[in-house]
Amino acid sequence: MNRRDFCKLSAGAAVAGILGNTLKIKPSFAQTPEKTKASDTEQQTDSEKDKPIVYFSREITPESLLKLYAKINQNITGKTALKLHTGEPNGPNLLPRELAKALQAQIPDSTIVECNVLYDSPRQNTEGHLETLKINGWTFCPVDIMDADGDVNLPIIGGKHLKEVAVGKNIKNYESMVVYTHFKGHAMGGFGGSLKNIAIGCASGKTGKAQLHGEGWPIGKEFLERMVEGGKAVCDHFGKKITYINVLKNISVDCDCDAHGAKPTCPDIGILASADILAIDQACIDLVYALPEKDNHDIVERIESREGLHQLEYMDELKMGSRKYTLIEV
Repeated sequence: MNRRDFCKLSAGAAVAGILGNTLKIKPSFAQTPEKTKASDTEQQTDSEKDKPIVYFSREITPESLLKLYAKINQNITGKTALKLHTGEPNGPNLLPRELAKALQAQIPDSTIVECNVLYDSPRQNTEGHLETLKINGWTFCPVDIMDADGDVNLPIIGGKHLKEVAVGKNIKNYESMVVYTHFKGHAMGGFGGSLKNIAIGCASGKTGKAQLHGEGWPIGKEFLERMVEGGKAVCDHFGKKITYINVLKNISVDCDCDAHGAKPTCPDIGILASADILAIDQACIDLVYALPEKDNHDIVERIESREGLHQLEYMDELKMGSRKYTLIEV
């Protein structure tokens, strides 16, 4: 199945799931983000202090990115995997490379990590993947295609679809992981946040990604749950030595895995950082839904037509973090 067929299959299933012309926030999934300034943290109530913190900056610059990273990097030590989506050749909506370059330079002994893909793409094999990295400018530091030499199984605790998932073998070489994510839409997942980045992104191209997609590539809640289970395996593997950054810029309805992704119609929002994967993806959704309908209509339609919010629900069920959080603007 090539990328175009893959997207058509997803879109066909989505038509039946469109929720109508007027898309509204579902209170069970989205909440109004209440922002607190960094200087106000000492005035937090006890109940607020029990919630994970999501740090937020409206500025999308290397300087603001590094300020946020400094607040969530306490457990990042040793050889560190910097997981990001390097994209299809000349992808139209990729994040500026200078952001990732600045971040990588501040993480000692760090390497960008990726895995090969399942669909028809130059990144389907390691040779083509390495060439794509050169085309897209990922040449400023080492890049490890983690499944170049095979895969290894990670257990999935509590999964109802999978008991283990095959990830790139080289994941075992890293003590910590920093998950740097371009938050945007996705043809099958509705949206791609930190969860999608580590679940699909760390699964091996030939085996793990097929496990997460499932036999016949089911669409909807089963796929989303399989993806969450894959993400849980990676989270559990690193324990407290994993942390998350989401950049809300160039928010297309399509993923960077689409070489012809749609032009973004949602305005840039900022950068978020947290040590809690569920809290940061929930916060991104909340900020997107808080925009006026004229700004968020397309991305909200993509999310809801694919039942994408179920990612958050199932992450909560598997106890991967908290959907209640304190948003602190930096």
